[in-house]
Amino acid sequence: MLRGRVYGADHDHPGPLPHRDYVELVGGPLDGLLLDITGWTADEIQTGVALTTELGQFGAGGRALYDPRPGEIRWDWSGDTP
Repeated sequence: MLRGRVYGADHDHPGPLPHRDYVELVGGPLDGLLLDITGWTADEIQTGVALTTELGQFGAGGRALYDPRPGEIRWDWSGDTP
């Protein structure tokens, strides 16, 4: 259901845009979503993210943690946090 959609995108235009850089989120509550990392520094990309979602273990206000796979455009879910 979420595959090919961009995390945080407008519901009327959920797909990726040209000339933007994306990574695919793998596993967890946001599996299949794309995350726009356009303009992120190498340090920000290597750190990973905690993305707000109500779909995770902690419901509304919770966050899903995703870490980059070295050398790939996929980020793996590593758990949820409140």
